[in-house]
Order: sequence, then C-alpha cells, then structure tokens
Amino acid sequence: MNDLSELKRFVVAHAISQNLPAGHYASLLERITSDTGDEPGSWPHEWIRAGEEAEAAGETLAACQYYNMGRFPFVDGPGRKRALARCVEAFERWRREQPGIEPVTVEVGGLPVKVWATGLSAQEPRPLLVVTGGIVSPKEQWAPVLPQIAAFGMAGVVAELPGVGESPLRYGPDGWRLFPAILDALAGRAKVSETYLLALSFSGHLAIAAALRDRRIRGLVGNGTPIHDFFTDTAWQARVPRITRDTLAHLAGVSPDAVFAHIRHWALDDRSLRDLEIPFAAVTATGDEIIPPGDTERLRRSVRDLRLIEHPDVHGAPSYLAETRVWSLLAIQEMRPDADPRVTAALTAALGAARARTGR
Repeated sequence: MNDLSELKRFVVAHAISQNLPAGHYASLLERITSDTGDEPGSWPHEWIRAGEEAEAAGETLAACQYYNMGRFPFVDGPGRKRALARCVEAFERWRREQPGIEPVTVEVGGLPVKVWATGLSAQEPRPLLVVTGGIVSPKEQWAPVLPQIAAFGMAGVVAELPGVGESPLRYGPDGWRLFPAILDALAGRAKVSETYLLALSFSGHLAIAAALRDRRIRGLVGNGTPIHDFFTDTAWQARVPRITRDTLAHLAGVSPDAVFAHIRHWALDDRSLRDLEIPFAAVTATGDEIIPPGDTERLRRSVRDLRLIEHPDVHGAPSYLAETRVWSLLAIQEMRPDADPRVTAALTAALGAARARTGR
C-alpha cells in the first residue's frame, strides 16, 4: 500500500506534465481517501471516473492521461490494472486520428515489447529519436510528442522502461538492451545509424549504458538521471521517497527492504562516463529529492561533451516544464549534423520566450 499523502504530492508533477487542469485534479485528489481497491473514493476509481468524463466530452487524449494517473505509480491490483487498460485503449483511439503514429513490436530477449512510432519509411529513412520515460511513466504518457518529432524531420519512437506499463521485461542492469533492440527492429525504416535518445529520469541511466555499447547512438538528453551515488550512497537512500523505493522494488522483482542492496552494482563510475564519446545534455534540479547532488557533480567532472541546465526545483523540474521541453529538443537539434537551421532557429526563439515567462 502506498502512502496516500506522498502519492498525491508526487502525482501532481505528472499531471502538470500532461497539461491536466489544476482545478480539476485538485478536487479529484480531495475525493480520494484510499490507495487500494476500486470503489468510489479509491485512487483508481476516481481517476478512471475523471477519464470517463473527459471521454464523454470528446477529450480522448486527456482521458488517456487521467487513466494513466489511475495506474500510478504501478499496477498493484485490479483497480490500477483496469486504469492501465483504459489508458492504452484511449491512446489507441486517439492515435488512429493522428497521421503516421503506429505500433511496432520489438523483440527484446525473446519477449515482445510494444512501442509507438512515427515517421518510419523504407523509401526515405530519417534519423531516429527514441523517447523513454522513467519508472512510473508508461509509453502512453509521452507518446503524444510523436507528431512534433515527425515535424522536425525525424522518425520517432516512444518506449517504456522494463516492467513499466505493458512492458513484459524485468528491470535490471541489462535493461539497456532495449535501445539496441529498437534500433535493430527499425533498421531499414529509419536511419538508425543516426539515433538520438531523450531519456527521462531512470531511463537516462540505461540510455548511457546503451550509448557506451552501441555507436549508432549519436547523442543523448537526460532529465534527472541517476548515475552513481543514487545506487551507492546509503545515507542518501534513507531519504529517498518511499514511492521511488517501492516502485524500483516492484520493477526489479525484489522486496523494498532489499532493493538498494540489489541495485548497488548498477552504478556508473567516472571511467564509464569518460568513455562516453557522444554529447550528453543533462537537465538537473538543485532540489531533487530523488537524485543526489553528487551525481550532477560526477557528470561535470567526467563527461567530455556535457551541456547542462540546472533548475531550482524538485525531480523532473515540473515548474520549468515548458523551458525544459524546448531546451531538450533544441539540444537534440544542435547535436544533429543535418538539422534544419530553420527548426533550430524556431526552437531557439521558443526557448527565449519560455525563459522570459519564468523570469530567467
């Protein structure tokens, strides 16, 4: 069972990232009095009810995200299982009305993994951008960005971390194999030799591991990436929010009490970071309650080509969402040798406007 007050606090950042109206989800959270079950007042029921209201109003994508919040942070019973199913179904209805978004099945370790893709073409293969969320974000949470990726002249894929959402994989140190598997599956329909990764939160850790092994990956953007101290600093781990600890344990298939000992050897050391030959653009937060400050310092001293933006915010920098989105897309554009200068200029202007709105 999750700590309900902590659950409500952490879900707000995700609701903000999906542009859900604060006035609506604030009253919804007040109605929730139980984390478990699937009856009125329970976490899944109230989010599902909000999704049904959105669907009735013709807002299919908003409904998808309300259902997504209903399975947050992970499926632990019938209610959240129902919410995840409704989330995937709503996204499927929405994407059928969007040109060019398609499901692709990728084989990873003999298991079928579903991803969402756009811009694939055997006749005119494009450079590829792979987007992955963190330990609490299914692919449907970030897949609405796919039309924007296509507009940049790239093919795009949105996938989820092992064990998240529909993924049948177990989250472990070899989770990085997801990225080469995606590239292998799309070879011939995308220019996978020019692949870039936009990896949020914990997926950034696996993305670095993949980039160290697969030279088809030409650039990487991360946001709130655990590097080393998160995995090894026992004093910091005692402060990590319970929701993070429990979700990691669920995905890794171990008990919450054992999870930090289980993941200790996953840490990336300075030598590994120095071996990273591609540019790494990192978004960090000075008030991050999940990723320790030592991990940011390790990036500063060890990554050869580091582009760093640091926000005075908590994990994921939800208060700077608009700026971070534009900065991340601009970073990808600046890494590409064939980027359209008009797109780069437009993103540069959009970044200036976003910063002006936050007074930066």
